[in-house]
Amino acid sequence: MDNIVQHNEGKVKPLIGLTLDGLRAVAERCGMPKFAAGQMAKWLYEKRVTEIDEMTNLSKVARKRLADEGFVVGREAPLTEARSADGTVKVLFRGAPGRDVESVVIPDRDRATLCVSSQAGCKMNCSFCMTGRQGWHGDLTAAQIINQVLSVPGSEELTNIVFMGMGEPLDNLGPVLDVIEILTAPWGIAWSPKRITVSSIGKLRELKRLLRETKVHVAISIHSPFPAEREGLMPVERAFPIKDVIEVLREEDFSHQRRLSFEYTMFRGVNDSPRHSRELARRLKGLDCRVNLIRFHAFEGSKLEPSTPERMEQFRDALNAEGITATIRASRGEDIMAACGMLAGKKK
Repeated sequence: MDNIVQHNEGKVKPLIGLTLDGLRAVAERCGMPKFAAGQMAKWLYEKRVTEIDEMTNLSKVARKRLADEGFVVGREAPLTEARSADGTVKVLFRGAPGRDVESVVIPDRDRATLCVSSQAGCKMNCSFCMTGRQGWHGDLTAAQIINQVLSVPGSEELTNIVFMGMGEPLDNLGPVLDVIEILTAPWGIAWSPKRITVSSIGKLRELKRLLRETKVHVAISIHSPFPAEREGLMPVERAFPIKDVIEVLREEDFSHQRRLSFEYTMFRGVNDSPRHSRELARRLKGLDCRVNLIRFHAFEGSKLEPSTPERMEQFRDALNAEGITATIRASRGEDIMAACGMLAGKKK
């Protein structure tokens, strides 16, 4: 990690984040043969080099031309990291002007999941999320997103990626799709799409494109089955009603390779009653899905309170009794402000 250098924004052109087509364009621009794109991809994503001069099967002339054109590998070291008592690691990376971004590594026995950010801040303004409270400061590039995967501590041991960090992934879909291609393509990191989950509030046009162009798992933030109450928690209900989102999801086959889940953060006296569990089961009836119940992590300035463990268990059991698979997600990293809804990045 020590040889990963920081780059000033706008002065260099990162090679990481480029798909094979993008690398072909670079090769053509630099007078290199077409097959050089595949060579660069192997160095970037399989061998994970940090400097162009490490790409030793490219000629010295080609490497010099890349440098002369302003290209760099583009790897950036984390700015800081914090470690939780439960093993969770929160990592701060350079983000957009005015706001750096955080990603989280969650170890769990033989698994290591990276919660990756796609934006600096977020436009969705969900009332229970610290990221949304920060406002939106800009989209991350594909290079900045894949850099989180390549540069977090223990990156070689990662088994899963979840786009559940800062930002709404479908609000920055182009770079997110490029990163998914890099993660899953045989010329890239060559993961199965079953190792990747994209979480969203349900932007409809972008959701349809994600479903059409990828086979990754999908997680939808719902948080209340009643539209008016969901709108109070998530203003985007006005633009993307949950009934419309569910209608889109019913058209997709989630019975085999792809998994569908719904994220449901539980607030005391707000969305944790039997009335809510019954309506949630009714809305999801017939969908091959699961519900992840999430304990709300209180933060300064929020009037919401977490549901009790007993109420969460009752809610889970009620859903299971209605034929809806529901589990309570274990809370990780709360002591370092790395748990669900707590990522806020750092103001510059």
